[in-house]
Amino acid sequence: MAQEMEKLGGTSEEEDEEEMEMEVKEEDDEDEGGSGSAGAAVMGMTGTPAGEDMGGRYFEQPGGIGGGSGGGEGMMQGGAMRRPRPKEEKERTKLRERHRRAITARILSGLRRHGNYNLRARADINEVIAALAREAGWVVLPDGTTFPSRSSASSSPQAPAATSSVAPAQIQPIRGVSPGGGFRSVEYRPLKGVFTPTAASYDGRSRTAVMMGGHRERMVESSPLAASCTDGVDGKQVTDIPPTQRMPERDFAGTPYVPVYVMLPLGVINMKCELVDPDSLIKQLRILKSVNVDGVMVDCWWGIVEAHASQEYNWHGYKKLFQIVRELKLKLQVVMSFHECGGNIGDDVCIPLPHWIAEIGRSNPDIFFTDGEGRRNPECLSWGIDKERVLRGRTGLEVYFDYMRSFRVEFDEFFEDGIISEIEVGLGPCGELRYPSYPVKHGWRYPGIGEFQKARYSFVVLELSSYSHFTLMHWQNIYFPAFDPEITGHIFDILHGMCYDQYLMKSLRKAAEARGHSFWARGPENAGSYNSRPHETGFFCDGGDYDSYYGRFFLNWYSQVLVDHCDRVLSLAKLAFEGTCIAAKISGIHWWYKTASHAAELTAGFYNPCNRDGYASIASMLKKHGAALNFTCVELRTLDQHEEFPEALADPEGLVWQVLNAAWDVCIPVASENALPCHDRDGYNKILENSKPMHDPDGRHLSAFTYLRLSPDLMERHNFLEFERFVKRMHGKY
Repeated sequence: MAQEMEKLGGTSEEEDEEEMEMEVKEEDDEDEGGSGSAGAAVMGMTGTPAGEDMGGRYFEQPGGIGGGSGGGEGMMQGGAMRRPRPKEEKERTKLRERHRRAITARILSGLRRHGNYNLRARADINEVIAALAREAGWVVLPDGTTFPSRSSASSSPQAPAATSSVAPAQIQPIRGVSPGGGFRSVEYRPLKGVFTPTAASYDGRSRTAVMMGGHRERMVESSPLAASCTDGVDGKQVTDIPPTQRMPERDFAGTPYVPVYVMLPLGVINMKCELVDPDSLIKQLRILKSVNVDGVMVDCWWGIVEAHASQEYNWHGYKKLFQIVRELKLKLQVVMSFHECGGNIGDDVCIPLPHWIAEIGRSNPDIFFTDGEGRRNPECLSWGIDKERVLRGRTGLEVYFDYMRSFRVEFDEFFEDGIISEIEVGLGPCGELRYPSYPVKHGWRYPGIGEFQKARYSFVVLELSSYSHFTLMHWQNIYFPAFDPEITGHIFDILHGMCYDQYLMKSLRKAAEARGHSFWARGPENAGSYNSRPHETGFFCDGGDYDSYYGRFFLNWYSQVLVDHCDRVLSLAKLAFEGTCIAAKISGIHWWYKTASHAAELTAGFYNPCNRDGYASIASMLKKHGAALNFTCVELRTLDQHEEFPEALADPEGLVWQVLNAAWDVCIPVASENALPCHDRDGYNKILENSKPMHDPDGRHLSAFTYLRLSPDLMERHNFLEFERFVKRMHGKY
């Protein structure tokens, strides 16, 4: 353990103290033998202040401002001569400095040993404070400027000024993360003491050209990321950068009209299929209508409508809700929600799958996805039962189709009147097309890579020609060399290490046999767990098994199962809702996007490493059905993600651009929604940028945007005024 801590910190505690003593000794030597030449030219003959010429510009000073003096010579400061310090005062100063450095050494040693902070041996108190501030959620820039993360920073037009008395702090990652983890889209550049991100400028943040030492021009952003500061670099003094005016925001007047919808609360319909608090809802909907919102989105929960018995549907509450929406002349986007609500971020109600599905799951848990610990996830049904008659005589696909057909018949008048403008088909957890690879209920926390859905199989069935049929119970970790070569026959459901529910395993085994490598019918054994990082696994690390022959085979099968599931369900949705636009929702898994493997996307079913486009095949499949693509996280900025979670190597802007272009390339409609609550102008401006890309030669834009979600926070006066302004800009009014 001690060796590991020495490796993490670079030196041991004893070595820290020795280095501190050597530094103090070096300072003592400098005090005794220092030269007084630094003060010789502090004041010019005309009395011009040090560091400033007749033109008001700063120039290089050999000793810097406030340089030390020695050899009996004093320094002119403010027109007076500083008297030399007595020898006793120097000794007291040395003792105080030794004591201060000893305390610092012990603090650093304790933080490295117990707090897992990656601090260098000679780190000073500024770096300790910076590390603690970052741990508390603050942003600390190299020049010492400190401010809260996004929420406070976005509300302040300019950052607090930093002074030259604050030494630039070394950029430290969050606890225990190697500095080599990399800031890939943001650079900390020490020139002139100004922090300048490499990303493009954003709305509301202006840039000003400033002349600084040597007549070199620098671009400085007037945002919390580049505060006014005075510092010295390369022996030159830098002037304070005055705050600049905000640049005018982009004018959206005359741009294409993008409809804006608002998601209704998750619990607007209760478990008895009754409309909750209709009077308050009507009041809120009227307010939305007053600012020209186009419509609302509502989830039609499978667990409510078909809750108690197979093929017994109760649409009563939804009928009342839809009638209110029609009377207010709003449109409806309806989600066929075949998933569970509750347990994920943002879920404020619990709506499980139908009771009769839960009963089937107790006797046949393989209808659900399973993780590496053998835990079943009842959030949605496994794709493996799409064609298996295990749901009271029906397949998974038949259950989905019967539900959609019942809805279409029940609400025929709303389709005929054009009130229902779109049907979004639920395709997985949270209604998104993905595997349930990062369930919060099973311990996942951002930015974990998630897990392939797999489990240790508890039994193996063998059929041998020279023996009778028999079943071996609880036989795990079977390897082919373990069998007697004299025993011949056909082996069913042989699993090597980790595997999937029996229905997906059947598909994997067929794919492996078709490839000619039966032993590939297994899941990766070195892919880590929910909260692993890519570099901690043998499968996702740079040069890892994800890019091996087996890795490419497995990932292609894993992602193709997802695409095939979507293909089958949308085929039936197109049949049930003929003449109405249908859509599929794609999740925005932006963390680890800056790594080669894109691990979090791979475990979710998107085969999108750096050398492959994993969204093109999905877009092509959607085009086949005339379906729209609905994508999330359009409000997120990459720079904000780096400030809050630099170790996640996230790039939401890059992901959004890739997915939108994959859809636009095949000419399908693209809609979007925000992933997290958004009430600030900065987030709205980012949505506008993605909705209507500037200078796009083809004039491409989103077909619709859905705001997440109607809530008391949105209805607060300040927040709603910002939302109203956003709606007008989406409609192209200004």
